[in-house]
Amino acid sequence: MLQVSIIVPIKNEAGNIGDLIDEIQIACNGVAQFEIIVVDDGSTDESSTVVKLRQKDAPNLRLLKHGNSGGQSAAVHSGVLAAGGAIIATLDGDGQNPAAELPKLLAPLIAPDAAARLGLVAGQRVKRQDTLSKRLASKLANGLRGWLLKDGTRDTGCGLKAFRRDAFLELPYFNHMHRYLPALFGRAGWDIAHVDVSHAARGEGSSNYSNFQRGLVGVVDILGVMWLLRRRKTAKATEVVE
Repeated sequence: MLQVSIIVPIKNEAGNIGDLIDEIQIACNGVAQFEIIVVDDGSTDESSTVVKLRQKDAPNLRLLKHGNSGGQSAAVHSGVLAAGGAIIATLDGDGQNPAAELPKLLAPLIAPDAAARLGLVAGQRVKRQDTLSKRLASKLANGLRGWLLKDGTRDTGCGLKAFRRDAFLELPYFNHMHRYLPALFGRAGWDIAHVDVSHAARGEGSSNYSNFQRGLVGVVDILGVMWLLRRRKTAKATEVVE
């Protein structure tokens, strides 16, 4: 029985996605019954061709394509909607999130005695293999986010996450929401766990986003998430039987 859907959003990652698929197959073999869903977010290179070649020998590998680029959150959302597993795992398609970390993210959610209220296991990168400017920009953004949202997470930019599919689909959907999952899951009343994960240098290609682009949209996003947190209302209904 299918348990886990592993979603990999990509855009122009032809040089990285093939090896990453192979690494996921090895890392998760025997851990759970799983599928891999690669979501091509409007690539203009041969990314989809590489995935199609891997599909010939991998019946658990699926490919979704966006006709035009919608962004990482849109790609993740498309993957979750199509997923057959009750548990979702995500990682970036550039190879910087080691697939070997997936089992320890999944373990708390697929264990027989998994906590009923655990909704999200979030990876937090250690010893990041990025440029100094990118590390500083990320540290500043994470510090500001943590101070304003009080989400208890030091690194929401990490692509390695595992969560309940049903819980995710109940969250408010918006662009860049993948960077605010701890705050959003907490808002919905779910428990959150954190796991330290390793980080690798990018293989081929370059990032699709600059530090300036991330910072610019981040200001608007944080304000929006703050509004959502403040507007949260809770009410518990009980059935009336006559």
